[in-house]
Amino acid sequence: MLLDTPSLYFRAFHGVPESVTAPDGTPVNAVRGLIDMITTLVRRRSPAGIAACMDADWRPAFRVAVLPAYKAHRVAADGVTEQVPEALTAQLPVIEQVLDAVGIARIGVPGYEADDVIGTLAARATGAVEIVTGDRDLFQLVDDAKPCRVLYTARGVRALQVVDEAFITARYGIPGRSYADFALLRGDPSDGLPGVPGIGERTAAALISTFGTLSALRAALDEGEPGAIPAAARAKLLAAREYLDAAEVVVRVAADAPVPDTDLTLPRAPRDPELLVTLSERYGLDGPLGRLLDALGAG
Repeated sequence: MLLDTPSLYFRAFHGVPESVTAPDGTPVNAVRGLIDMITTLVRRRSPAGIAACMDADWRPAFRVAVLPAYKAHRVAADGVTEQVPEALTAQLPVIEQVLDAVGIARIGVPGYEADDVIGTLAARATGAVEIVTGDRDLFQLVDDAKPCRVLYTARGVRALQVVDEAFITARYGIPGRSYADFALLRGDPSDGLPGVPGIGERTAAALISTFGTLSALRAALDEGEPGAIPAAARAKLLAAREYLDAAEVVVRVAADAPVPDTDLTLPRAPRDPELLVTLSERYGLDGPLGRLLDALGAG
């Protein structure tokens, strides 16, 4: 089980009231929410291994270099960091300490996003993989043959949608492994990915369904065979050639990030019991941590 940890703690922060605080008044809504999410996932999915994948770089230079607009709308006033509520920023070190003390592998790689860590670990895996995220970007990793599926949290962790190739085909009308190509054409405002101007979701789906992949579509565009691509769409695609060249680097999740070899075995007991007790007392986490440790032990 590969956790898109930033996606989960943002969801926890916005889903649990900020009035949930430690004994000294420090906000812990994201901490408690994330712990309870992991507990639910462990109980319901019984993973053999788990990794909390992190953003070591939320806006990697290699993506910005080819598409400066990438996540530009989320850059803070300092021009570097991401706009994150102060109450959440204060909780991130606590989240990291809790994960480490429990013994859940926490993995981030300089210069890469959590998505790239997930993509690399999924590529390396020799067995079934479940990716837990609220972001559709990772639908591109779905592969029934592996199998690799996404547990989509849009409706909450207690109402997970299991995303396989059939789900993607039913939802978007495209081949099950073509989500990245489809998203590149359509665009994704949440990441500052403009898409091809004038190519909406319906046209993008029709093009990818017809040609199967972006590379096949681009080959047809280069060949200029009359009628292969509708004239209106052809004009829009030709006008966006520079974007098409650049956006693949942005949209594709890395499968070869330098992720260190890490033991992902699900812990049955805390790695650092003393630190966990300290954190529990300091931040009032007895209930959530007790439930998590029960779930881990029961596994």
